[in-house]
Amino acid sequence: MKITHLLFYFLFSLIGVSDNVSERYVKEFYPSGILKYEGWVKENDKVRYWKYYYSNGTLMKKGHYKNNSKTGYWYFYGSNGALEMEGHFIKGKMEHWWLFYDARGTIDHKCQLTKGVKDGYCLRYENEKLISAEKYNKGEKVNEWYDLYSFKKDNDLSKLR
Repeated sequence: MKITHLLFYFLFSLIGVSDNVSERYVKEFYPSGILKYEGWVKENDKVRYWKYYYSNGTLMKKGHYKNNSKTGYWYFYGSNGALEMEGHFIKGKMEHWWLFYDARGTIDHKCQLTKGVKDGYCLRYENEKLISAEKYNKGEKVNEWYDLYSFKKDNDLSKLR
């Protein structure tokens, strides 16, 4: 009888411990039955890969989490399924180069961001051709160029990488 109790206690303890540290895949649905989101949870924190959907079933956004913060490369879509923007998150903040698309799905502009704020260069496009460049310092526009000659003259192009 004691061995049975010990075995039961041991198994119960293992299950309890593993539930606290294990990852589980979760899904939530809209009242209509359409998938709202899906992803991984560990100790009540979002981790690993997640996808979110509009109520019409179209993909809204997808990317990774670490400790409940967006991390790595993310994609964001409009309710019609068109890609709207994509870029890097670091500790939940938009960082580095981000690409922004127009309604046709072509690049409208790409900008360097720091903690979600324009901080560096923004390149603007029209019909997939570069039409202007802007420079920002902590969200404030400090310069703008409409021709390549002026841009090259004023800038060290190695900073664009």
